[in-house]
Amino acid sequence: MLEINFTNEQLEVLEKLDLEIKSSELVNLFKKSELESEELIHLLKASNALYRAGIPVITDEQYDFFISMLRSINHLHPYLNQVEPEVLVEAKTVELPQRMLSTEKAYSKEDIEKWIKRILKAAQEINVPEKDIFLRVTPKLDGYAAFDDGTTLYTRGDGYRGQDITRAFERGLKVAQHGKRGLGPGEIVIKKSYFDKQLSGIFENSRNIQAAIIAEKKVDENVQKAIDDGACVFYPFALIENKTAHFSEIIDYFETIVEEMWRAVDFDIDGVILETTHTDLKEYMGATRKNHRWQIAFKVNEESAEVEVKNIIPQTSRTGRISPVAELVPTKLSGATISRVTVHHYNMVKTKRIGPGSIVQLVRSGLVIPKIEGVVKEAEPQLPEECPSCNAHLIWEGDHLICPNKSDCPAQTENTLIHFFKTLGNVDGFGPKVIEKITNYGIKHIHEIYQIPKHQFVGFGFGDKTSQNLLDQLQASKEIEIEDWRFLAAFGVSRLAGGNCEKLLQHHSIVELFEVSVEDMVKIDGFAQLSAEAIVEGLANVREEFFKVYNLGFNLAITPIESELKNSDSPISGAVVVFTGSMQQGSRGDMEKQAKALGAKVAKSVTGNTTYLVTGDKVGETKINAARDKGVEVLTEQEYLNLIG
Repeated sequence: MLEINFTNEQLEVLEKLDLEIKSSELVNLFKKSELESEELIHLLKASNALYRAGIPVITDEQYDFFISMLRSINHLHPYLNQVEPEVLVEAKTVELPQRMLSTEKAYSKEDIEKWIKRILKAAQEINVPEKDIFLRVTPKLDGYAAFDDGTTLYTRGDGYRGQDITRAFERGLKVAQHGKRGLGPGEIVIKKSYFDKQLSGIFENSRNIQAAIIAEKKVDENVQKAIDDGACVFYPFALIENKTAHFSEIIDYFETIVEEMWRAVDFDIDGVILETTHTDLKEYMGATRKNHRWQIAFKVNEESAEVEVKNIIPQTSRTGRISPVAELVPTKLSGATISRVTVHHYNMVKTKRIGPGSIVQLVRSGLVIPKIEGVVKEAEPQLPEECPSCNAHLIWEGDHLICPNKSDCPAQTENTLIHFFKTLGNVDGFGPKVIEKITNYGIKHIHEIYQIPKHQFVGFGFGDKTSQNLLDQLQASKEIEIEDWRFLAAFGVSRLAGGNCEKLLQHHSIVELFEVSVEDMVKIDGFAQLSAEAIVEGLANVREEFFKVYNLGFNLAITPIESELKNSDSPISGAVVVFTGSMQQGSRGDMEKQAKALGAKVAKSVTGNTTYLVTGDKVGETKINAARDKGVEVLTEQEYLNLIG
C-alpha cells in the first residue's frame, strides 16, 4: 500500500517504543492492503509516536485511513476508545490541573438545533429566561491540545494525565493575542500564511511543526525561527476570536456565522465550537465523563455511497455482546477506502435482512467512523449460532446476541483485563499486547495477574528487566491512591461507568454496594428500574472476583457519603467551592478531593450559588471582581487553609 523507508532518527524512536515487531516487518505492514487489528495497532502506534517526535512517516490523511480501517474491523478496540495518545518517547506522565474533555460533535444544523433545545430545557428547569441565553461561537483550532496553568504547560495526554512540555515556552513560544500565561486549555498552532510562505517547501503540513515545537530533542532551526518570528503560538480558548449572540440569532443566521468564524483566524481549523455563556446554565448542565453538555462542535463533511455486503462477521466484546461487522466491497468514502463497518446490532441484521449480496447506504461524517443509514437491497440475514471466541451457544437479549460464557470465553477474558488496567489508569505497562501474552498462558482473572511471580513473567516470554518492571507496576497500582469510583468502574459492570459509580458511592460504601437491592437503588436520583436491575445483576456476577482484588489492599480514596456530610461539623460542609489558579500546598485536584471529604461540593465555575472562590497564583482581577459581584466570598489559598484548619 505504501513504500516506507525509515531514517536512522526514526528507527531510534521506534526502538524505544518496544512494539515487539522488527522495523523490517513494520515496513512490510505498510505495504499490505489487508491488515489484522493488531497489525494496524503497530502501524498506528509507530506513526503516532513519530508524528509526536516531529519526524512523521505518513501524512494525516494516511493516518486517518489506518484509523478508519481499525474502526471497520473492531470499533470497540481499546486504542479507539480513549483520547488519542500524545506519546512523547521516554516522557513521564503527570496529572493535569483539571480534566481536558473532548467535545460533543454535530454534523448538521438539525443536530445544533437539538442541542439548543437541550439548553432551553435546562434553562426552564432552573428559571433562566430565554432572553438571557446567549451562545459563543468560536473557530475550532486544528492544533496540538495543551493546558497552561501559568507555571507548567501540559499535553492533553489521555485527558487525566499528560506530559510536561513547558520547554516550548522556554524556547520562546508566545501566548496568542499578547495574552498572559495561565489561561488554561488551548492549542499550539502556527499561522497558515507563515507556513505557506516560509515552511511549506520544508514540511509536509503545519501539524508537523506543532509536534516539532514540543519535541524533547533540539528544535529544527526553521521551527525555531517560526517561534522567534511569533508565527507559532499557544492560543488559549479564552482569547480566541468569537461571535457571541442570542441563541435565536445563531439559529437564524447559522450558515453566515459558521462561515464568518471559519475565516476569523489565520490558523488551520476543523469546525466551530458553540457554547452557552450563562454560568448558572453551565453549572447546572455539567459534564459527562467525556464532554461538557453545554458545549458542542459543528463539523462539516459527509459523504454517502451504496455498497454491497460480502459477509457478516461476528465479534465478541468484553461484555459478551456479539457485534456484527459487515465486510464490504471496498469503497472510497471521504478520502478513505472502507471495507468494513459495524452494524448496530444483530436485530438490525435480522429485521433489515442484511447478509451477503445485500446493498446498504453507507455514510461517513466528519472523517469519523462510517455507519449504515439504510438498506437498499435485502438479502438472507446472516446470523451466528455460536460465539466466535469460545463456541458457546448464543442467546438473545433484547436487540443483541449474547455469549453467556462469562468465565471461559477468551475474548471476554482478555477484554475484561484490558479494561481493568485502562480504567485504573495508574500504571502504563499492562496494555493489550502484554495482556494478550498473559492470557495465552491461561491467566483469566485480574487477581491472578497480581499473583504472578517474576520467574513466571520470564517464562511467558518477557525479558528479565521487563518482568521486574511489570512486578513493580503491579505493586505501584496498589500503592498509588485512586478514587474508589474509578476502582469500581474498572470491573466493567454494565451501566456502571465512572459517573454512576460516583453517584452510588455517595450513598453506599463500596463494600455495602453489593448488598443494595434494585428497590433501594431506584430511590437514588438518576437510576431507573432497568438500569438498577442491570447494575445489581452485574455486581452479583463480578462479586467474587471484585473481593479477591479488593482484598489485595488497594489505596482507595473514599467518596464521602452524603448523609455523613450533612452531619459534618466541617466549616465548609455543604458549601460550594471553586478553586482557581496555581496552588502552593498541593495540586488543585488534591485540594478538590480534600474539600469533598470535608463535605463541600466542588464546582468548576463560579455562579450565584458558589460559596467560596479559592484563588491560587496568577488569577486575574476580572475573575475575582466578577465573583464578588455575585456575592461570592473570595479566599486566598492561605485564608482557605486557615478556614478548614
